[in-house]
Amino acid sequence: MSSPADVLVVGASAAGLSTLASLRRRGYTGPVTVLGAERHPPYDRPPLSKQILSGAWEPARSHLRPGEALSTLDATFLLDDPAVTLDTAERRVVTASGRSLSAEAIVLATGAQPRTLPGQATTSGAHVLRTLDDALALRAELAGVRQVAIVGDGVLGTEVAATAREMGHEVTLVGPQTTPMAAQLGPLVGRLLGELHTGRGVRMRSGAAVSALTSESARLTGVRLESGEVLPADVAVVAFGAAPATGWLAGSGLVLDDGVVCDARCRAADGIYAVGDVCRWYHETLAATVRLENRTNAGEQADLVAANILGAEAAYTPVPYFWTDQFGIKIQVYGTPAPDADVTVLDGDLAGGRFVVLYQRNGEPEAVLGWNMPKQTRLHRQLLGPGHSVHTPAALT
Repeated sequence: MSSPADVLVVGASAAGLSTLASLRRRGYTGPVTVLGAERHPPYDRPPLSKQILSGAWEPARSHLRPGEALSTLDATFLLDDPAVTLDTAERRVVTASGRSLSAEAIVLATGAQPRTLPGQATTSGAHVLRTLDDALALRAELAGVRQVAIVGDGVLGTEVAATAREMGHEVTLVGPQTTPMAAQLGPLVGRLLGELHTGRGVRMRSGAAVSALTSESARLTGVRLESGEVLPADVAVVAFGAAPATGWLAGSGLVLDDGVVCDARCRAADGIYAVGDVCRWYHETLAATVRLENRTNAGEQADLVAANILGAEAAYTPVPYFWTDQFGIKIQVYGTPAPDADVTVLDGDLAGGRFVVLYQRNGEPEAVLGWNMPKQTRLHRQLLGPGHSVHTPAALT
């Protein structure tokens, strides 16, 4: 298979930029256009809930490549102009401004959009945190308030709660799970994370679902739980998940099901690929379709897609990985921990605040998690290789 005459990347995201960079690194010299919905050049999202929100970084520091480094990639960047339609057969994208862009290979890297509560868009003081502008708007408003409610106890919600608390705010973290990040960490480590937050002064309302925001004269006054109780708040951050940004692809002919459905090579149709948060692909090792929302996947999947655009025909079979930094603690997870998995300590100890644990079901390793032990966690990742079994001590309860 020959290289395409030109490439269009829809999404000036980390995944989109990584695709471009990998194409150039692999020797592709053809024209590449990167179309972005936002006004900013590609930036990194993990710092938004931490360094950007706290004010430790100014916006430019989150940019993935300074202007001069970006220009060396020799691509055309069209920013602040979201895609609105895709003609799959013609491989043509039309933008909000009316541009018509076509290419022999198209990469969809439009990411995800945050979910919101009813009435949130018209309520002052209610925020989401997905974009750089979101982070800057939230940072500005936090400067003049005291009580902050975080709606959502997953990765983003707990990170924002930690940052806001370190900024000196009174923080309440509300979520339906029994422990924060239970779906990602399991109950044991989730309990330790909850204890970390409460120990730093975060008020936890675990096992509580939010039904609505309350307001007076369109200004937020609190969040209402399904029980009817209202938690007072000057600012609320709604962080209970995101949906793949696929609305613009309706009628394109692509299969859409919680993302752009792709084959094992991240190909959605002939000459059309998806990468990053928007991609749901068939993982041959797991024998299931998978969609991952994290920074590591954005880079690794982009590299694979770039190789396949150039004719590699390689399947994407990563060990899922994500990390989170909260209150100075780095948590790293390789694999996918199941809530009912057996958990054993491989290194360090829970009481000491530095440990690596292994998750197993039916004696098969499923995931490795490290708490402030990055080097040891990477070493134990090898336990997740195909067919690898280990002898471990009795499981923790």
